[in-house]
Amino acid sequence: MQITVNGRVHEVSADPEKPLLWVLREDLGLMGTKFGCGVGACGACTVHVDGEAMRGCQVPVSAVSGQTITTIEGLKRDGALSAVQKAWLDAQVPQCGYCQSGMVMAVEALLYRTAAPTDAEI
Repeated sequence: MQITVNGRVHEVSADPEKPLLWVLREDLGLMGTKFGCGVGACGACTVHVDGEAMRGCQVPVSAVSGQTITTIEGLKRDGALSAVQKAWLDAQVPQCGYCQSGMVMAVEALLYRTAAPTDAEI
């Protein structure tokens, strides 16, 4: 099956039920998306599928065939960090950093849907 990740089409021969998280990490070598809890609760594995934040550990790769997937690596454009990535660093948000890619992806998706979110929306 073919999947499009960060603007590139990839032919994937993985089991259709293999979680997207593991296809990204094991088959495509994209290590920015992290395994955390494995049950979709922590958000470390968050990616965008057609602009919507999804937990990569919970989505079978067969469910994203024909859709556009963006990982933390795909946020950088023309060598420049996204506005969220830059703000994240400027505000010195990261602590240990393990879940940070998932948190950045969640914020990016929120701002894509709602340019000026309220505290309740955040």
